[in-house]
Amino acid sequence: MPRFEQQIKFCKSRDGARIAMATLGRGPPLLRTAHWLSHAEHDARSPVWTHWLQELSRDHTYIRYDQRGCGLSDWSPPRTSFEAWIDDLEAVVEAQGLNQFTLFGMSQGGAIAIAYAARHPERVSRLVLFGAYARGALRRDITQPQREEAQTLVKLIRLGWGRDNPAFRQVFTSQFIPDGTREQHQWFNDLERTTTSPENAAAIVERLYQIDVTADAERVRIPTLILHARDDERVPFEEGRQLAALIPAARFVPLESRNHVLLPDEPAWPQFLQVFRTFLSDGGSLPGPLSQSGLTTSEHEVLALVARGLDNSAIAAALAKSEKTVRNQVSSIFSKLGVRTRAQAIVLARDAGIGSAS
Repeated sequence: MPRFEQQIKFCKSRDGARIAMATLGRGPPLLRTAHWLSHAEHDARSPVWTHWLQELSRDHTYIRYDQRGCGLSDWSPPRTSFEAWIDDLEAVVEAQGLNQFTLFGMSQGGAIAIAYAARHPERVSRLVLFGAYARGALRRDITQPQREEAQTLVKLIRLGWGRDNPAFRQVFTSQFIPDGTREQHQWFNDLERTTTSPENAAAIVERLYQIDVTADAERVRIPTLILHARDDERVPFEEGRQLAALIPAARFVPLESRNHVLLPDEPAWPQFLQVFRTFLSDGGSLPGPLSQSGLTTSEHEVLALVARGLDNSAIAAALAKSEKTVRNQVSSIFSKLGVRTRAQAIVLARDAGIGSAS
């Protein structure tokens, strides 16, 4: 297992909560938003996370931080809320002296990244989301049994999170890495108890359930890459696909995996890295036949909405433009793509991973 020469520092959030930051590698800044079940020091020795640290710091200064209530950050913060999580990210950006950077959000960290990118578009050059969602479990269209299951998981946390017997925590481990080895499962079980208290874990999950950044997602105008495991057992695949439909010009890439956290020996991991590195190296440009099309950023936005099946009047309303402006842009897009019909443009866009049926 590789050894990492990372630097761990601390900063204070708006309300005084202490936030632990870890920096690794050299190069352009790549900032990963916080998610629960992280520990800046412990993760660097982990059979679940070391391959992430090694690869994401290869060409970048990889910056990550522990969420309040977790890891090396403050276990008794003044508050636990989504707005506090945004404050923590803003504090890290300022403490690291970042002017512009790539923002990477995994799982709940994706919602935090989306909200930040919508509020601070001048800071974020590219946005990458993996296993992310716009709506927490209790904000989705779910059945009553699914609602009861979500509430039961919170009760399990309060009852069994701190016990020596890992049986209760194994429920969560099996959702995050169902295909993990015995060693990886044991490490993840231990991490859960090491990184936070039962009270903090329950409070965090209750707030995760209520996340809703759909309005923020629709305002994001920066190049965005969204990847999601097709059989993710923690966050449904459909949530990732819906997220891609919300963000104009987002590229959506499905991965063949059941794991919410990709493991080093599965085929989805090198696929993730290839797509990730290509997106970062080409500045987030459109792939395949669209890469040399010469579309402007504004035309990218219009094409994404065309690919979602919107007509010109709906696109005009969504982008606050006149219908005549949209009609002219659609004509320009057709000319640049070398197509004659809306259907042909939609096929090209969707083949490139742009847009989705709404």
